[in-house]
Amino acid sequence: MSDLHFLDTNILLYSISRDPNETRKREQAIALLGEDDGALSVQVLQEFYVQATRPSRPDPIPHPIAAALIHTWLRFAVQAVTTSILAHALDIKAKHGFSYWDSAIIAAARALGCQQLYSEDMAHGRAVEDVVILNPFR
Repeated sequence: MSDLHFLDTNILLYSISRDPNETRKREQAIALLGEDDGALSVQVLQEFYVQATRPSRPDPIPHPIAAALIHTWLRFAVQAVTTSILAHALDIKAKHGFSYWDSAIIAAARALGCQQLYSEDMAHGRAVEDVVILNPFR
């Protein structure tokens, strides 16, 4: 296992939130993104782009800003979506009951050797495939 920690899409989205009710989450997300030992997947970057730029979002960001943020985050270890990740995600879904998309994130974190996966959307404290899910906003 590595010293890397995996960041779910919601961490990236909170880092750009302008909602005053999410100030603490934004600051925590920015702090996590400021560390050098982060890890992501192509899936997470894709999800960020789609959600951050969608017109129905209360505070959508324009394409150039979203693309620039993604390019900045490419400094992290980034796991590609591969057939191996797909197969592992399907196994995780079958064994642990997560959605396919969450299972793919867990599979990507495992492939990068991450021991922690930061996410608001999954079961805090649960260990799956040697990866511990942590909600940094608790």
